[in-house]
Amino acid sequence: MDLSIVQKGIFEDVPQHGRFLFLDLHHEVKEQDVRDCLAALCAQIDGESVVLGLGDATLNAVNATHLESLNFPSYDTRGVQVPSTPAALWLWLRGDDLGEMTLQAQALINAVTPVYELADHIDSFKYKDGHDLTGYEDGTENPEGEEAFTAAFSEQPAGASYVAVQQWQHDLAHFKSKNQTEQDHVIGRSLETNEELDDAPESAHVKRTEQEAFDPQTFLLRRSMAYGEGADAGLVFQAFAFSPESYSRILAKMVGEEDGIVDGLFSFTRPKTGAFFWCPPMKDGQPDLSSIL
Repeated sequence: MDLSIVQKGIFEDVPQHGRFLFLDLHHEVKEQDVRDCLAALCAQIDGESVVLGLGDATLNAVNATHLESLNFPSYDTRGVQVPSTPAALWLWLRGDDLGEMTLQAQALINAVTPVYELADHIDSFKYKDGHDLTGYEDGTENPEGEEAFTAAFSEQPAGASYVAVQQWQHDLAHFKSKNQTEQDHVIGRSLETNEELDDAPESAHVKRTEQEAFDPQTFLLRRSMAYGEGADAGLVFQAFAFSPESYSRILAKMVGEEDGIVDGLFSFTRPKTGAFFWCPPMKDGQPDLSSIL
């Protein structure tokens, strides 16, 4: 397990505060301009306080067609909708000081402005010890140590990763209107003990996403963070894996593609966004784009 070749922010626990930046390419930019911009950007990124992800538009702009497809699946079926909202560039800022994070975000946006434009941003935070705003612990089944490294990072190129990012908007009032047993059955765990419930329905989120139940087993390294702005609140779901196919398979089961059973999460929350990004490995303290440039 060589952490020097990976963006450490992926492997470490979520920070107290996070800011997600989603950027699109300006129209009709030249390939060399994109290459030069990425090279300059990487010089400002340490992979720990800032994690970098590249979307399909960027990879296509530099003719990096040998990587796996970043086509995020979209669904409109069985009463649920899952959108695909790709972006060309994704930056996850991590830290404890919102002021420093704001200044860092401005510097990064200014650095790429000739080529990219800011399309969206989300400010997020760590709730309790890594809980969702429903009160339930998030990422309970996360792999640890060597298993987490194997789940999150690819072998070719070594240290790279793929991340799925979705912003889920909760209707917390509706969720809280359910009694405790109903809430537990939506999640599939006891709020009080965090233990899985044997009598939970097949629609329970835990049963829909049980990673060991897939063949082959599908493990993800989740690094989700809560968000709240005005009356809008929910979860920025993040899952890192050695292949985007890992989350695609889980999402398909959540919407009932396999057996028609829809994940109970959809009873109170909905995804507003959805995108895959390729997170490059590290070399000499900065993201290594040698495999694509």
